[in-house]
Order: sequence, then C-alpha cells, then structure tokens
Amino acid sequence: MPVSIRDVAQHLNLSITTVSRALNGYEDVAEETRQRVLKAASELGYTPNRAARQMRHRFSDTIGYILPEDAPRLSDPFFAEFIAGLGDESVKHGFELLVTTAASGSQEEQQAYRKWLHGREVDGVVLNRMHLNDWRVQYLAQNKFPFVTLERSLDPYDYASVETNGRQWFGKLIDHLVSLGHRRIAYIGTNPELKIHADRFAGYQGGLHAHGLEYDPQLVVTGDLTSDGGFHAARQLLTLPNPPTAIACVDDMTAMGVLHAAQEMGWTVGKNLAITGFDGIEGFRHTQPPLTTINQPVYSIACRLVEMLVNQITGKMAGFQHVQIELVLEICQSTVGK
Repeated sequence: MPVSIRDVAQHLNLSITTVSRALNGYEDVAEETRQRVLKAASELGYTPNRAARQMRHRFSDTIGYILPEDAPRLSDPFFAEFIAGLGDESVKHGFELLVTTAASGSQEEQQAYRKWLHGREVDGVVLNRMHLNDWRVQYLAQNKFPFVTLERSLDPYDYASVETNGRQWFGKLIDHLVSLGHRRIAYIGTNPELKIHADRFAGYQGGLHAHGLEYDPQLVVTGDLTSDGGFHAARQLLTLPNPPTAIACVDDMTAMGVLHAAQEMGWTVGKNLAITGFDGIEGFRHTQPPLTTINQPVYSIACRLVEMLVNQITGKMAGFQHVQIELVLEICQSTVGK
C-alpha cells in the first residue's frame, strides 16, 4: 500500500497537521521538525497526493511562461538557458513549468494570459522582454495575480523583479572600446519599446557623452534580436562612406550576425573592427573570434525568478523582492584580437 501522510505522522508521533505544514513549507513549523519530517517522508517513501493538494489549496502547482515567437526563439541560446533555469527550479519546488508561444502583444498572447488567470491553469507567471509600458504588468497587477519579471517596465505598480542595470553595464562596454582608441562606435539596437533597448541605448549614449564623443545617428541601426538582423544591420553600417571601427550590439545573437557579415565583407574582427555583444549566452567564447560581451548569469536569474514567484504563491514572503544582479565584462578577441 502507498505510504500516507498519516503513516508519516504516526512514525514521528506528530499530528497530521504538523506533518502537512512541514511538507508544504509553512514557516510556523520549527526547522528541526521540518527536517525530521522531510527525512522520514523520504525514508518511508511518501509521495504527496498532487490532486488532493490542488483541491485543498486551489493550486495548479504550475508556473507559466510565454515564449515570444516573433523570431525562432527556441534556437536562441538565451531562451534555452532561461527556460532550463525556470524548469529546473520549478521542479525543485514541486511545480511544473508550462511553456507556450505567442507573438509579443498579439491577441493570442492576451488570450493566453486571460485563460491562465481565469481558468487557474497556472499559479503565477514569469515575464521577460519587458516593454516600457507593458500591458502584461498592468493586467496581472490589477488582477492581483502572482508574477515576477526580468527587468522592470515603467508602469506604476510594485511587483517582484530581477534587474541587471543594462544602462550601467553597456556604458562599461563603451568605456572598453574607447580605451582601445575607438572613436566611431556604432550601436545596433532593437524595438525602441523594449526595456532592454532603452537601457542599453541609454548606456551607449551616456558612454559617448562621458568620453566627449559626438552622437552620430548614422551609426545607430535597428535590428530584431536575431543573427539575421545583426547581419543586415552590419552590412548597412560597414558600407557607409565613413564606417565605424567598433559595433556595440544590444545582444549576443545580434553580435553573431555582425561577426558573420564582417568576415564575409573582408574585415578582420579584433584588428580593424571591434564587435561587442550583451548577455553572455552559452558559446560566446566559441565564436570566431570569441566575443567580448557583458555576461549575465541567465540560468541563475531564471532560478531566482522562480524562487521569488513560489514565495509569492505560497505566501512565504510578504511584499515584493527587488533583486539587482551583478554582471561581468568578458573581454575576448573580438575587441582585442592579436
């Protein structure tokens, strides 16, 4: 016969209520007691009844995430690492991860969030690729539905988030390029409504200003966060009558396309052209040449977001957490090739 919660309680000479609260992470259970319960449950082979828990607490034990389908995102290493972190951390807390796709801002995306919320198909959601004014934040906050975000919109709501200070760290990329003697530094961005573009573009502009360099609108091009977008943007920049000597990209996928275009056009990356990215996605050290970038711990950020969301869902923490993550400038051969 399967081991029940009553069996665990009798084995420890504790009440069923105490064992249940210990297994469900309630803070009113002493840590020593919690560890005894967890150890006994493991030794006895107790498996929580998921269906009963859902009926009792009205939880689905599921976290939702909508992957933007504006481009082939499943092939983007950023999203591969991000979803891996979400999934692994969800399982660690006894939750499942539900991932679907929809174009950002589309009717399909709006319908998915409404279905999740009103049907209680998920207990909370993770958001990224934030817009400056983000309807998702407005909708979820107004409905008091648990959510966490990577970066923050400008909407006047308080909510849990992880931030990376893209403005500051993109400024460090510009500092690095200027230190190498570059004065014509281009920027390849993306949709100006995206928060990551606004932050990183502000870092680009601030970096130029800090070093007394004139802003040239000809050196600013819009991409779409894909390598194809970076490839075409680079060709536009590198065919200018007075082309840049350095190109700072909004993300690593863009930078990979720039590397390809530059090499195809006969530029020697790291010598007569410097290229930088932002994200530190897996494999950036294995591009040809290895890519200088701002390395953010994507997997760890995703895990932290899930932990924060679970704390909201289970009521383990009052108020909202606001976490600032420190990043790392990784200098490689794409800017200082030999």
